[in-house]
This record gives sequence, structure tokens and C-alpha cells, in this order.
Amino acid sequence: MSILLQISDTHFGTAQPAVVEALVALARSQRPDLTVLSGDITQRARPAQFRAARAFTDRLGVPLVAVPGNHDIPLFDLWTRLRHPYARYIASFGNDLEPVHRSPDVLVVCVNTTRARRHKDGEVSAQQVERVAGLLENAQPEQLRVVVVHQPAAVIREEDAPNRLHGHAAALERWAQAGADIVMGGHIHLPYVKPIAGLARPLCVVQAGTAVSSRVRQGVPNSVNLLRWGQDCAPGLCRIEQWDYSAGNQAFLLARASDIRPARSAGVHACSSPFLVPNG
Repeated sequence: MSILLQISDTHFGTAQPAVVEALVALARSQRPDLTVLSGDITQRARPAQFRAARAFTDRLGVPLVAVPGNHDIPLFDLWTRLRHPYARYIASFGNDLEPVHRSPDVLVVCVNTTRARRHKDGEVSAQQVERVAGLLENAQPEQLRVVVVHQPAAVIREEDAPNRLHGHAAALERWAQAGADIVMGGHIHLPYVKPIAGLARPLCVVQAGTAVSSRVRQGVPNSVNLLRWGQDCAPGLCRIEQWDYSAGNQAFLLARASDIRPARSAGVHACSSPFLVPNG
């Protein structure tokens, strides 16, 4: 079995100490096999903020893959933004802006969707789409296939449509065809699980809220996702759990869970009823 902990939009510089400690406690109790950090790690891409973020992820005690978000490129230091936009990110999180994680039952492919020339919008190029597709097409049948971006590939509210990843439609179509099961994202601080209809195969967009920042949406607490895939789940199912921070308990508590059934045959389509499996 593999357990993936998705955290996003930590915005160090605005992190809340009590929430940070609660998330460390959650990781220690749930013992994930991998942490996926889907961007906006810092608030203003300052070196001290990156160092604080790295110290936090080291405390989780598990392997990490990460992608930068738009907040992880300096906004006001224009020289650095245009000439060395990822220098501060690289100093804390390494040179690989698009890491790949492989285990016997999970493939995680990260995509850098930030662009220094854009303020906050993200995009995915045709070359990136094909790189990801090639990796997906070589996945093993037993592997859960996860793509990680920062900006959302699909939204559930019309007001969030301007925040969608540029190139999202072509990317989703190609990645579904290549065998992707899940596309993870963040950016809008709103957690949800959204099956995408009309693709060659079932594919689900999984969004995370802001993990530890005070920059929460009204009525939406800090939250993270846990994905469970393997022997402790029903055969062929992936469980996606949303864990919300409770100020009263000073802990992350399970808020809801969704089961999805990734397709392993070309004849199953994303709109088919078995893909998103209701549970109590």
C-alpha cells in the first residue's frame, strides 16, 4: 500500500505555528510514504521563507517531491525574477523543478507550470505535455499514476475559471489517453475532487486547500489530502481523504473521503458511473 500526503500553498511567511505543529503530528500518525508539495511554498520567495519551509518538510520525515508555485518566484525583485527566477527555490528544494517519483505501486510526475513572465497564471507547454505522457505510457499496470501541477486543471466554481492552467484542456486529454489517474493541484485554496468527463479514460482532478497559511478562503479551513492506494483499500480503489484543521482540537481531522476506481482498460470512460464511488 502507498499513502501520499498532498500539501499545498503553505505560504511560509504567513504560516500559523499551531497549524504547522498539527500537520507534523498528522504526518507522524499517518506515516505517508511520500509528501507531494504542490506549490506556493512561500509567500514572497524570500530566502528565510524557503529555509523555514525546508525545515518544515524535513520534520515530516518522509520523501518529498515538490513543484514551485507563482509565489515562489520573486515578485518585486525584477532582476532576480527575470534572470534567475528559481534560484531561491533551488537553494532549498534542489535543481529538479519537475521531479519524478517511482515506487512499485505509484508513479508521480511533477510539472513546473509557473512562468516568470506571468504574474500568477500558469501554463503547460506542448513539450511538457508530451514528456508527461511518455512517462505515463511506460507506467506499470499496478502503479497509480499521478500528475502534479500548481494551478488547477479544472474548477468547480465559475469564479475560479480565470485561475485554470493555460493549456489545461489539451493536457487533460493527452494525459488521460496516456493513462493518468489523478492530476493534483493547488493555487486557489479550495479542496475538491472532480472527475473529468468526456476523456479517453477516467481521470480525476484533486485539489488541495492551503495547508498551514493564514490566507484561508472564507469558510474553508486549512486542509491537506491523503491518498491511499493498495492492499488496505478495496481492490482497484483509491481513497482520497480531505483532512481539515480544527482550531478547537488543534489537530487535523478527517472531513470527507472519496473513492475512485482508476481504469485499467481502454474500454472504460471517465463518465462511467464506477469512477467516483460514493462512500458513507
